[in-house]
Amino acid sequence: MLASCRRLEPREFPAARALGLVLASPVRSAGDIPPFANSAMDGYALRSADVAGVPSKLHEVGVVVAGDPPGTVVVGEGEAARIMTGAPLPAGADAVCMVEHTRSEDGWVMIEEAVARGTHVRPQGDDIRAGDEVFVAGTCLGAPHVAVLAAVGATKVLAYPRPRVGVLSTGDELVSAPGPLPPGKVRDSNRPGLLAQLRSDGFEAADLGTVADDARALSRALTEAAEVFDAVLTSGGVSMGDRDLVKVVLEQLGGEQACWLQVAVKPAKPLAFSTVGPRGVPVFGLPGNPVSALVSYELFARPALRYMAGHTRLGRPVLRAVCDEALRRQKDGKLHLVRVRVFYGEGRDLRARRSGGQGSHQLRSLAQADALALVPDGEGLDVGDQVEIWVLDLGALAAAG
Repeated sequence: MLASCRRLEPREFPAARALGLVLASPVRSAGDIPPFANSAMDGYALRSADVAGVPSKLHEVGVVVAGDPPGTVVVGEGEAARIMTGAPLPAGADAVCMVEHTRSEDGWVMIEEAVARGTHVRPQGDDIRAGDEVFVAGTCLGAPHVAVLAAVGATKVLAYPRPRVGVLSTGDELVSAPGPLPPGKVRDSNRPGLLAQLRSDGFEAADLGTVADDARALSRALTEAAEVFDAVLTSGGVSMGDRDLVKVVLEQLGGEQACWLQVAVKPAKPLAFSTVGPRGVPVFGLPGNPVSALVSYELFARPALRYMAGHTRLGRPVLRAVCDEALRRQKDGKLHLVRVRVFYGEGRDLRARRSGGQGSHQLRSLAQADALALVPDGEGLDVGDQVEIWVLDLGALAAAG
C-alpha cells in the first residue's frame, strides 16, 4: 500500500499557518538570534573586574530598556548602567548583576554580589547563528517550530500539504438522520468516527455521505471522489457476503492494482485496496464493523496518509506495559489487538487492562481505550506478563502519570 502511495507535491505555505505540516526543504536563518547581546535579568550592567571584591560602589551612568538601540549607553571603569531584561548590553559592560543584589542611591549603586564575565548576558547568536540550518527537511512543525520561524524572519516554508481525504459509508442498512430507527436499520457511526479521526490526525476530511449496496452507484461515487481527493476511505462491503460490493468495484476500477485481503488480525480482518483514476488515488476499503473500521484505519490508512503528508514516522508510538489482568484468548492464527486502558502502578511500571468488551461491534471500549495491546497468537497473557502496546492517546497516558 505504501508503495502505491506517493508523497504530495510540496508547495509554499505561510509560516504562521504551517502548524502540523512537514518541511520539504530545510530552513536557514538569515541572521543571528539573539541579534545583539542583551540582558537576561533586570539589574545593572557593569564590568566584572569592578566587582571582583564586594561590596563595590559604582557610578550610575544611565538606563537601558528593551527596544533601545545598542550603543546608547557606554559603561566605563567604575561605572554601571541600570538595565532591563532584553535590553542591549551597553558597550564596555560584560556582565549583569541582578537588581536584588544591589542598592541604589543618589546616582550611585552598591553592588553586593560579585559576578563573573558573561553573567546574565545572552550573547549575540547564542541560540542561532546566521546561515545555520534551523530545521531539516522532514521536520514536522509544532508550535515551538512556528515560533522559531517567526524569530528568524521566515515568512514562508516549503512543505507537504495535508492530504484531502473523502470518506463514505456503504450499506442499505445505514441511517444518518436523527429520530427513531426504522426496523432493520442502524445509525452510521463509521463515517463520523473516521472523519473525526482524520481531522484529529491533521488531515483534511470531507464527508461523502452514504452509498447504497449498488455497484453502479458505488463505482460512480469512487470515480468522482478520485477526481477531487488525494485519498478515499470507505467502510463496509469488503467481507464475504453477497452484497459486499466495495471489493468488487475496486477490482473493476483498479484492475491489477486492486487487492482484497484477509489480514491475520482481530479485529479488522477484511480489507480492500486499490488506486483509482489517472492520478492513482489510493482507496482504502475498510471493514464495516465499527471497531474494525477504526482499527483498520490505524493499521493501514493512517500510515499511508502520513507518508503522503511527508512524515517519516508513520506509526503510533510503541511501548511495553505489564498486564494488570490476564489477557486470555483462543488460538486462531491471528494477532489480537486488545483495547486497553493504561496507567502507572505503584512501582511506576506502565500497566494495561481491558477497557471493556472486545467485540468488533463494541465501540465504547475503543473510545475508553488509551492503547491497543498486541497479544500474539496462542492462549494469551497472564497477569505480570509484558505486552507491546500501540499508544492511541499520548495525552491520556501523560495524565495517567
